[in-house]
Amino acid sequence: MKILGISGSSRKEGTSGGTKLIQTVLENTGVEYELISLRNKTIGGCIACLGCVKDNICKVEDDLKPLREKIVAADAYVIGAPNYYSTLNALTHAFLERWYQFRHQTGRTLWGKLAVAVGVGGTSGAAPADELEKFFMYNFIETVAKVTGQGAASCYTCGHGETCQVGIPMMIHGPGVKITDNIIPNVEKQADVMAAAVQAGKLLGERLTNGHDRVAVTQRMRDKMMSRFGETA
Repeated sequence: MKILGISGSSRKEGTSGGTKLIQTVLENTGVEYELISLRNKTIGGCIACLGCVKDNICKVEDDLKPLREKIVAADAYVIGAPNYYSTLNALTHAFLERWYQFRHQTGRTLWGKLAVAVGVGGTSGAAPADELEKFFMYNFIETVAKVTGQGAASCYTCGHGETCQVGIPMMIHGPGVKITDNIIPNVEKQADVMAAAVQAGKLLGERLTNGHDRVAVTQRMRDKMMSRFGETA
């Protein structure tokens, strides 16, 4: 049994709050895991070529190709992304768009698996976490927990954060803000967020090791998905 962790952040590991949360979730599952960063990887979005229809294997040649077997082999996922314009950043979105390759001819490759969605943003990580949950649902993957935190927006280090009228520091702290280490958000100092990451990891581990029934999960997620389509029809 193995969990695949994916960090969609473009930041270096030591500066990414999302990566820290993903790592914390994974460490608390009690299950073997691998954490992969998408940083510096070239992954484009789905180009609708339909080359994957016959065998459920994407034909686009880029850095997603060597990740495919890891996605297939994993029993669960912990995926995190930063908040860009109240949605996923482009790299994570492209990565998940390419999961279209698993959907053809009643493709069951991912059905019934489990996941934790992690989101971090300059004000809130809820938006990317919600988008991740939506991608999981399309693949009949159950989101057992969402972990969201406030990270250090780039405005804190761009050099203009104290004077920019539309920057996060001024939006949060008001005019005349002085950027010091103690006002820069850090998920590791957010006790409730770190506790949520620990709890999410424990829950995911328990679900996986306590009679995880992929067929039952698939049926629940299928029903949920069909219900959502019915509401918008």
